[in-house]
Amino acid sequence: MQHRGLTLDPFQQTAIEALDAGKPVLVCAPTGTGKTIIADFVVDRALARGRDVIYTAPIKALSNQKFRDYTRLHGEEKVGLLTGDLVIRRDAPCRVMTTEILRNMLLQGETLPQLDAVVIDEIHFLDDRERGTTWEELLIYLPPHVQVLGLSATLQNMRAFAEWMSAVRGQTVEVVQETKRSVPLQAWICNLDDGLLHPADFDKAHQRWERQHQKELARAADQGRGRHRGDDRGQRRGRTPRLGPSTSHTDVFDHLREHDLLPCLYFSFSRKTTELYARSLGGRLRRSLLDKDEQARMTAELDAFARTDAGKVLDDELRGLYERGIAYHHAGVNVLLKALVEELYEKRLIKILYCTSTFALGINMPARSVVFDGLRKFDGHSLRPLTTREFMQKAGRAGRRGMDQVGHVVIRMDHEDWNETRGQLQAYLRGEPEPVRSSFSLSFNSIVNLLHSSPQERIREVVDKSFLTFSRRAEAALDLAEAGRLERALEDEGGSKKARKNVTRLQERARSIEDRSWEEFQRKVAFLTKVGYLDADGTFAAGARVLLHVQIEEIFVTELVLSGLLEELPMPLLFGLLCSVNKEFGRDVRLRPLKGADLNLGREANKLRFGPIVTGAEELTGIGVTWCPDMIPFGRMWAEGRSLSEMMLTIDSPTDISGDLVGAFRRAKDLVGQLKSVHAEDPTRAAALAELIRAVSRDEVLVVD
Repeated sequence: MQHRGLTLDPFQQTAIEALDAGKPVLVCAPTGTGKTIIADFVVDRALARGRDVIYTAPIKALSNQKFRDYTRLHGEEKVGLLTGDLVIRRDAPCRVMTTEILRNMLLQGETLPQLDAVVIDEIHFLDDRERGTTWEELLIYLPPHVQVLGLSATLQNMRAFAEWMSAVRGQTVEVVQETKRSVPLQAWICNLDDGLLHPADFDKAHQRWERQHQKELARAADQGRGRHRGDDRGQRRGRTPRLGPSTSHTDVFDHLREHDLLPCLYFSFSRKTTELYARSLGGRLRRSLLDKDEQARMTAELDAFARTDAGKVLDDELRGLYERGIAYHHAGVNVLLKALVEELYEKRLIKILYCTSTFALGINMPARSVVFDGLRKFDGHSLRPLTTREFMQKAGRAGRRGMDQVGHVVIRMDHEDWNETRGQLQAYLRGEPEPVRSSFSLSFNSIVNLLHSSPQERIREVVDKSFLTFSRRAEAALDLAEAGRLERALEDEGGSKKARKNVTRLQERARSIEDRSWEEFQRKVAFLTKVGYLDADGTFAAGARVLLHVQIEEIFVTELVLSGLLEELPMPLLFGLLCSVNKEFGRDVRLRPLKGADLNLGREANKLRFGPIVTGAEELTGIGVTWCPDMIPFGRMWAEGRSLSEMMLTIDSPTDISGDLVGAFRRAKDLVGQLKSVHAEDPTRAAALAELIRAVSRDEVLVVD
C-alpha cells in the first residue's frame, strides 16, 4: 500500500485501514517512525471528500509547522491556523490549531457539522499538570460522528488509555503500536578522557578511572565529609568530588566531527547556555562547517532575508554564526530569527543547533546525532532528572530516515557524574516511559460554561467520563476485589478483628474513590458561590457572566473586570496590564524601574492579585497565578506603535527575550478578544477593544514562527 508515492510500513497500513473502516485510532510509535503520514492521510481524505478536518497540537511551534506543511501541500485557500495569538483563515476546511482552541469551540456550543476527523498529536499531553484537562474535555465534547486519530510516541499504559477512549467515544478504539524505529538508535558516552564510548565500555573505563584515582577520591571524600554543608558549592550528597577539568561542549563537538556525526541537535536545558555555546564554538572555528555549495546557498538565503522588512534582526554576529553552520534556538529568540533558523535547518544548512526542549516536541527536524548536555533539568521548582518520556522525545530526533543507518545519541558525561546517573541512563535506554496519569481538573471557565449550557446530570456525565474517574474506578475495583477475597477467607477460616477492619476499610476507600472527582468539581462550584460569582440558587451573578468568556488567568482577570479598573484605562495601558497577567520575566533580566502611570497601575492591580479571591482560587487549584507588573510598559509601548528593537534597548538580559515579549503581546491580544466578548452588549466598548486588536496586530506579532 502506498500514500503520496511512499510505500507504507505495516503499522501505517494497519492504521490507515482502520481509519478507512471508520474506527477511532490510537497510534503509538517512536519519534521518527512516520506517524505523520497517517495524519496526512486523514487530512487528504477529508479534503477529497469536501469535508473539514482539524489537526490539534499542544504547542504553537508544532501548530505553525503543520500549518506551513499543509499550506505547501494543499494551497493557502484550504488551510487555516488558530493558535489563540494567530488566526489565519478561520473557516478553511483544514484547520491547524492548539488543543485549547478546539476545546473552547466545543465548550461554547459549536456543532461543527462538516467536521470529518480530528487529529490529536502528542495525545499523552493529557497528563500535563496545568493543561492536561483540555485533552480529556476535547475527547468528551467531540460529537460522536467525528473520527479521532490520536498520536503519541510514548504511552506506557496504552491499553488502559484506549479502553477509556473507547468508553468515551462509544466505539472500540483501534490500537496500533510500533516499537521498532526505522532508524535504530545507538547511545554513546562522551568525555574529555575517553572520547566516544558505548555505555558498557564507558562503565569499564570508569572502573579503571576509579582504581587510578582511588587515593584522590578517598581524600576528597574525607574533605567533603568534614566540610560545612553551607560551603559545599551545591554538590549533592553522595556525588563524586570533581578531580579534574570538566568535559566541555567543544570537546563533544570535536568528537562528533571526527566521527562524522553532524548535523547535530545539541540539547541544553538553559537558554543562556544555548547562546553561549553557539558563540563559543563560532569563535573557535577557523573554517565553516558548510562546503562551498552550502556556503553559496547560505549566502543566498541570508541575503534574501536581509532584503526583507525582517532583515533588521539579523546582525553581523548572528550572520557569522549561520555562515559557519552554527545556530541556537529557544523560546525567547526573536520570532523572525526563530523562523529563519528553522528554515535554514530544514534546508540542511545548519550543522549544529544548540537548542532547548521546545525544539524536541513534535517538530519534524531530525539530525544524524542528538547530544544531551546533561540529564537533569530545572522545572521551575527544582533540578530534577529527565523523565524517560522527555529523554526519548529528544533522543528520537536522532537518525534521518532514508539518510542514516543509525541515529546517534550522545551524552556528555564526566567520570565524577557516572555513579549518580548510571541507573538513570539504563532506565532511559530500556525505553519504558512513565504511564500517562490524568490531570483532570476543570478550569473555572469550563465550569461556568457547563453550568450555563448543561443540566446537572450532563455535567456529572462529563466528570464521570474523565480519564481520572476511569482510573479511580479501576483503583476502586481492585480495592473491592481485595475486600471480597478477604471476606471469603474470613468465611472459610474465621479471622481476627483486624482482618474484618481491613475489609471495611477497603470497601469505604473504594466508595470514596469513586466520588472523588465529582466532589472536586463541587468544591470549585462552592468557591464560586462563596465569592459571589454564583448566587446560592446557581443563578449567574456578574462574576460568572464575565468568567464565561475569560480563559487566561481566569479569576484574576475577572476580578480586574469587576473592579472597574480596566474601564478607566487608556487602551495602551490596558494592553500593558493584560501582558503582565500572562508572561513573566526571568530572574536574571534587569529592567528599568516602573514609574508614573505604569507604577500606579501595577500597585492597583497588585491589591487584587493578592486579594482573598485570587489567592483563594490559587490555593484551591494548586496552580500559581502569573503576575509580572514589569511587563506593563512593554505592552503599553507595543500598543502605542513602538518597535520591538526599541524596547530591547531598555532590557539587560543574558539571553534574547524578544520572543518572550512577542508571546506576551500575542496572548494579551487573545485576552483583549475575550474582553471584547465580555462587553458584547456595549457596542462602544467592544469597538474600542476591536480597534486595540487591530493596533497590536502588526510586525512580529503576525509572524508564523
